[in-house]
Amino acid sequence: MLKILSHPIFNKQDKNASLLSVYACFVPLFLLLFLWIDSPGFALHYFDGRYLTDLITLIYVGLMFAAADGRLRKRMFVMVPLSYLGELIFCTGLSMYDYRTPYVPFYVPFGHAIVYATGYIFAHTQWAERNEHLHRAIFIVLFILIFMGVWQYRNDVFSLIFGIAFFGLLLRKKWQNLYFFIAMVVMMTELIGASLGCWAWYPITLGGIPTANPPMGAVFFYGGGDVLLDKIVRYYERKIGY
Repeated sequence: MLKILSHPIFNKQDKNASLLSVYACFVPLFLLLFLWIDSPGFALHYFDGRYLTDLITLIYVGLMFAAADGRLRKRMFVMVPLSYLGELIFCTGLSMYDYRTPYVPFYVPFGHAIVYATGYIFAHTQWAERNEHLHRAIFIVLFILIFMGVWQYRNDVFSLIFGIAFFGLLLRKKWQNLYFFIAMVVMMTELIGASLGCWAWYPITLGGIPTANPPMGAVFFYGGGDVLLDKIVRYYERKIGY
């Protein structure tokens, strides 16, 4: 299992750090499970699993929250209302995508907290720290190939535009691998959720930009939200001294 660094976020007992590592490693399976339960296919063959998905998500985010130290807890806590605001802007306001129901599902903001925490945990493992420069180089090449590939083969102009914007954001953040790790979890979540029919992006968005379902360039908006999240938490810490 991946070992957590002696980073301030993991200053709790080793048992809790190990639990965080386990929870992060099992997130892909968790996403497959709870998004499958929320999918139209599950509802067709069994029952509407929306409330069960809500419950499973709350349990999982609660387990991660309980094992986290104060710094990660604050970020997870702020992520919930911040991501809900983002859903109101991008889903309800700008109509960039829709969920299978006419409203934003209850579990979604808590799912965002899980996605963020997972990337954050991986970014602070010994494995990630020891290979920081190698990972950064791999991530840069990989993301360039992804953004160029979906543009060329899926006519995803949206991802090309906002993929460039994502690199601009990373340039301002000094190419921190944290944002790459979070973006990888975001892409995985988007691919699973869209393929299962839990949500769908419109083929034309933001006044005429062609996009895929899902667009990989959406990581720019997640990255912007992560930057805002960090600013909010740091402001809070300065104000109360903790």
